[in-house]
Amino acid sequence: MILVDKCRRPLLNMRVAVTRRCNLRCDYCHMEGEEMCGGRIGREMSVDEIVHIVRVAIGLGISNVKLTGGEPLVREDIREIVYGIAALEGLDDLSMTTNGLLLDPLALELHSAGLKRLNITIPTLDKQVYNKITGGHLDEALKGVEAAVKAGFCPLKINMLILKDVNDNCVSEMIDFSRKTGATLQLIELEKVNITDAFYVARHKPLNEYETMLKQNAIKVETRKYMQNRRVYDLPNVKVEVIRPNENAEFCMHCTRLRLTSDGKLKLCLMISNNLVDILTPLRSGASDLELSGLFESVNERRQPYSKH
Repeated sequence: MILVDKCRRPLLNMRVAVTRRCNLRCDYCHMEGEEMCGGRIGREMSVDEIVHIVRVAIGLGISNVKLTGGEPLVREDIREIVYGIAALEGLDDLSMTTNGLLLDPLALELHSAGLKRLNITIPTLDKQVYNKITGGHLDEALKGVEAAVKAGFCPLKINMLILKDVNDNCVSEMIDFSRKTGATLQLIELEKVNITDAFYVARHKPLNEYETMLKQNAIKVETRKYMQNRRVYDLPNVKVEVIRPNENAEFCMHCTRLRLTSDGKLKLCLMISNNLVDILTPLRSGASDLELSGLFESVNERRQPYSKH
């Protein structure tokens, strides 16, 4: 069974935010579209609750799960979360997005527990610029990348969010780094989510010029049908993916994902926060799996491309 919405888009992927907490302070972070409650961190789901909700989702045909945050690795029980989800029958892929700072001692154990893929966010290889925009230390993130490679994560992806006049002149350097590392580079356009209008105006840069460059140098161009039709450019010994904003009509028309917020709400779209469905409270109140499945189904019925709003 696979849920299909009114626009005939299958529901195949779920992003699970396991926490809002983070050990960095990146101004550009969209935090999976979650809104802070007066600056306070809300409730977090337990390991068993996360695994239970994911199990219900898998029963409805959602076979790909990505753990996000905040920073997932700040949870001391992240190994148990990975192990619990990875053991579920019907799961095809379990991945995680991380800043990599805490990854060095955990990479091998997470891989052994069943985590298949990693996206590590590194906006720049300049130590001073990295510290200025994240508050962290680049060396720790690079240790995380090295540990991920040694642990055998494949494909390993490097997420580079482009910021005008900050790191927009470093793409070639990041392509070379990804090539040497054996990673795929993801170029990501800034989203207007959880940031100020002033920051967006000052730092947003369209990815057109990079796509033009990539097309000129690509040996082959692939399209990921079930990942918003995003394009993957095969360059000599390295791949580069380009991720356009969610409000892009083509991106939205091929969306196959749903989000689970860190406080246990089903979220239809990164860009929309006024129609969340609480699934954690019913779970804690003893709702049956059939009732929880009904919540997924009701959310899927209301899924539609953001570009139509």
